[in-house]
Amino acid sequence: MAQAKFLMSDEEYLAFERASESRHEYLDGQIYAMAGESPEHSTICFNLAAILKPQIRKKNCRGFSPNMKVQTSRSGLYSYPDAMVVCGEPIFLDKHRDVLLNPKVIIEVLSPSTESYDRGRKFFRYQKIKTLTDYLLIAQDEPLIEHFARLPNQRWELSFTSELADSVHIASIDCLLPMAEVYDQIVLPAIEEETAPKRTRGKTAHPSKSRSRKR
Repeated sequence: MAQAKFLMSDEEYLAFERASESRHEYLDGQIYAMAGESPEHSTICFNLAAILKPQIRKKNCRGFSPNMKVQTSRSGLYSYPDAMVVCGEPIFLDKHRDVLLNPKVIIEVLSPSTESYDRGRKFFRYQKIKTLTDYLLIAQDEPLIEHFARLPNQRWELSFTSELADSVHIASIDCLLPMAEVYDQIVLPAIEEETAPKRTRGKTAHPSKSRSRKR
């Protein structure tokens, strides 16, 4: 994301963005041009929509695409999450109905240029959304989903899932994200296994297990 040279009010940003042919995010008066996405990023976003839609359609919830903005607070952050779920009636900023105020679940697909921002300043601002219960970060270069879930005491619990045979359960909307479906048609790097040492001196060495980042 390339930082612009301007300093704008949120009203100026919204007027600018609604007239722009490209997308920009807004943080504390500065605007950031959004770069194009990789094929992997785009495919994962498409997979997410296909997975979530049939699960939420009868739960008074609906999903939103990456073209819908979300606001965390006035003069704070306006962003375009890769996927959002709202339960109940969507609440919009104004009559334009292009800025959402009450997401329940936000999902971001990580990119090298935005990963630190998604983990840091963006997530800090997302926490100010009172309706938000779940924030998920999805890697596009390896099977890994990080799931932040808001607890009743308002603290956030982090869990990791990195096995393609596993699923991520989003309890607040009772939905499953099967890892194999999230990464469908994504070419992932092979996970190399160490060769088991040969038997020596009458003792059998146990082969090493494949690498896992699940915590």
